[in-house]
Amino acid sequence: MRPCRSIPIPTLPTSATVGLMRYLSTRGQAPPISFLESVLGGLAPDGGLYVPETWPHLFPNETERHNAILGHYAYTAARVLLAFSGGDLEGLEQVDDADALCLQAYLNGAWPESVAPLRQIGVSDWLLELFRGPSLSFKDVAMQLLGPLYDLVLRQQKERLSILCATSGDTGGAAVEAFKNRETIDLFVLTPRGRVSSAQRRFMTTSGASNIHVLEVNGDFDICQALVKQLFSDTTFATRARLSGVNSINWGRIAAQSVYFARVAHTLGHLGPVHFVVPTGNFGDAYSGWVARQLGAPVGRILLATNANDVLVRALETGEYRRGPSRATLSPAMDIQLASNFERILFEALDRNADQLCNLQRDLSRDGACLLPSDALARLRTWFSATSVSDEETLLQLRIQAQEGNLVCPHTAVGLQARTRLKEPGFVVTLATAHPAKFPETVKQATGEHPPLPPRSRDLFERPERFEQVPAKAETIRAIVRERSRAWR
Repeated sequence: MRPCRSIPIPTLPTSATVGLMRYLSTRGQAPPISFLESVLGGLAPDGGLYVPETWPHLFPNETERHNAILGHYAYTAARVLLAFSGGDLEGLEQVDDADALCLQAYLNGAWPESVAPLRQIGVSDWLLELFRGPSLSFKDVAMQLLGPLYDLVLRQQKERLSILCATSGDTGGAAVEAFKNRETIDLFVLTPRGRVSSAQRRFMTTSGASNIHVLEVNGDFDICQALVKQLFSDTTFATRARLSGVNSINWGRIAAQSVYFARVAHTLGHLGPVHFVVPTGNFGDAYSGWVARQLGAPVGRILLATNANDVLVRALETGEYRRGPSRATLSPAMDIQLASNFERILFEALDRNADQLCNLQRDLSRDGACLLPSDALARLRTWFSATSVSDEETLLQLRIQAQEGNLVCPHTAVGLQARTRLKEPGFVVTLATAHPAKFPETVKQATGEHPPLPPRSRDLFERPERFEQVPAKAETIRAIVRERSRAWR
């Protein structure tokens, strides 16, 4: 994470409106902006992440809550979108309301089954299947909403954007599915060479769309993420390229992901809080669960399930947040040692003290580590617990699930193994984050079975790929964006 800096905010296609919900930077050195500005802009110009100035309450009455639980997923998503936009969508042409936009996202043919089906796997255990979208990853749930939202706003403003995205595997494929062939957007995906599965890579490289540019970086995900942040920090370049981001640093991703937490918690929470087990690397999905609780959903404890890249486990156990070398594991989407969204929850744990946060960020940038204040650490421990799962345990859980007739991806296996260590009473929901067919080699290694792709993706390995290998240098990425972005000015 970079130290705090004071930078003028670039002009975005919308402007904040008096009376609308405002969004603040965690670093406290950028002016407040509107919902649409936060979604289109991604990272704040002072290097911080945007959060709402106040937390809205999702369901003002029991009737609204009942309708959201029983209605289509799009209805619940629209309620969340309205809560966080605070009226910012009212001026958009071709959209009567948030319901119409969410119907475009979740009734568009991309979801052959339910958006987020909940399956009971034990007396008090449930599996939330979030891999039913076009790229077979939980990232689709948010990206399919951001795609039409971006396109609508940009068409109305007669603008183009260059979206810069770092991915440890699944974000890239979901972004490609959401933004391919959109005239308003050029998408540049940075992915670590040799650190994603062949299926994950092909969901990024086989779209055939001229506005998609996949760059294999010689480095790990943390390096890809650092390159993205470096380019965003170059405000002259970012303004000319009209840069935007759709990593989990983007508030739109967080808001859209909070929907399934809120929906499930309200569905099961009539007898008490619902606990969630979240396989996590960049902390975005886990933070989205915390956001759902802020909206009034009965979310209990959130268990962070990590692999050997256990920076979050060590932070909660020792109070020291220390960056370490990224280790390659069987659950590669979580091979992350610097969780970007941890800044958002730390901001809340510090009682929104931006100056204190900036001091911690300076320590982290200078020393590679920072010590969490005792009161902030105590708050974090009331919200979250964390555990690390080894590759051997991941393979064991894959075999156990296969014996029960349930093939899962290695990230979901990490979550299910972590679930065995959670002692909280009540309903527990483990997030199934990707389809097992995205990791066929690992699943077959553990179970002897080759997980088949769904029918609509059966030709994935027959499609031609298009990508290029690049060094981990900001000037190389900068030159590619400058050459290919139709938004460049």
